[in-house]
Amino acid sequence: MTRPSATPDDGRDALFGLEALGAPDTPPAARAADDAFRTSDTARRLLPVRQIYAEPAAAASPRGRQVLDRFPHAQVIEVASHWGIPGLHGNDGNVERWVRVKGETLVLGVKKNLTTRPNGRSADWIAPGPSNGCALACSYCYVPRRKGYANPITVFTNTDRIIAHLGRHIARQGRKPEPNQCDDTAWVYDIGENGDCAVDALICDNTADLVHAFRRWPTAKASFATKFVNPDLLGYDPGGRTRIRFSLMPADDSRLLDLRTSSVDGRIAAAADFLDAGYEVHFNLSPVVLRPGWRVAWADLLRHLDDVLPERVKRQAAAEVIMLTHNQDLHEVNLGWHPRGESLLWQPHLQQAKRSENGALNVRYRNHVKAQALNDLRELIAAHAPWLRIRYAF
Repeated sequence: MTRPSATPDDGRDALFGLEALGAPDTPPAARAADDAFRTSDTARRLLPVRQIYAEPAAAASPRGRQVLDRFPHAQVIEVASHWGIPGLHGNDGNVERWVRVKGETLVLGVKKNLTTRPNGRSADWIAPGPSNGCALACSYCYVPRRKGYANPITVFTNTDRIIAHLGRHIARQGRKPEPNQCDDTAWVYDIGENGDCAVDALICDNTADLVHAFRRWPTAKASFATKFVNPDLLGYDPGGRTRIRFSLMPADDSRLLDLRTSSVDGRIAAAADFLDAGYEVHFNLSPVVLRPGWRVAWADLLRHLDDVLPERVKRQAAAEVIMLTHNQDLHEVNLGWHPRGESLLWQPHLQQAKRSENGALNVRYRNHVKAQALNDLRELIAAHAPWLRIRYAF
C-alpha cells in the first residue's frame, strides 16, 4: 500500500482509500521545537512500530501524515474504524504478544464524540483525549478492559477539533467562582484519561498542541498523569498552565507491575526539571497495592521523596491517593501474559465487587480494609513527607 502525500487536508479525505493519497517521498510534518528524545534509541526501543491500522480520513489528515512519516517503514493497513479491528481487538491469541503489540502496533483514528465530562476528583472536567491506549504495560491499567486482548495506542488525528471544542467549553465556564480540591483558581481539564500524554509525544505533536493551547487560556489548566519521563516536554513552555502528575509507587511494586515505564527514582528526579520548565508538578500515589510489607515500602518511598526533592518542588506539590481497583476480565488476560503480577493484584480475601460508572464489574478493597489502609497512608505521609498536601484520596 502506498503512503499518503502532504496534500492539504480539504475535508474530503474520508471519501477515498489510503491507496489514493499519493507517494512516499514527502517531507515530514512540523514537529515540536525540541524533539531530540523522540528520535532517540530509547524511544525507538519503546515504539519499534511495524504496523499502523488507519482510518482513511485519519491517515489523510496533516496529523496522520506526521505519524506515518514518523514511522516510514511501518505497514499501513486500512480499517473502517479504530474500534473492533479484526485480528487485533478480541483476538485471544494476542495475549501472548501483549507487550509486543503495545510497541509494534499503532492505530490512527478520528475522534468523533467530542464530549467534556464533569469529574470533581482529580480534575474539574475530563476532556476528550488525544489518544486511547498506551505503549507502557502497567498490568492494572483499566483501559484495555473494553478492547480485548490488545491495547496499543490509538492516536486521534483531529486534535484541532478537540482544541476548538475545549476553547468553547472553557469560554462558557467563565472564571472559577471559588477554590476546590482540583485547583484554587483554574478550571482543571484532564487531557489524558485513557492514555499517557508523555508517551504520545514520542509519536506526534498532539501533546504539544494541547499544552500550547492551554497556555493561552488564563482561566483553565491542563492536567495529565504519567509514568514516563519524556525530556522533549521540557521544551513546550507551558507557562504554568499544565499540571503533570508523576505516578509513584514503591520501587519493588513498580518493577513487577509497571512494565516498560520509567523508573520511580527517575520520575522523582525529573520533578524539579519539569517545574523549572514551567509545569505545575504533582504526584499520584497510585495505585496503592496492599501486600505484606506495604507500609514499610511506602514509608521508604515517602522518605526518599523528602530527601531528594528540592524545596521549590515541595512548596507547590500535592498528591492524589488512589487505591487499587482491578477487574475480573483483566485478571484473566493478565494470567496469560504476566501471572506474577496477579499475586499482588488479585486478592479475593481483601476485595469486593464494584460496579463502575461505565457499567463494568470491577473489584476493589473491602470497605473496612480500604478505610484502614487510607488512614495508615495518611499517617505515613504526615510522618515522612508532611509537606505533601493530599488533594483527594479514594
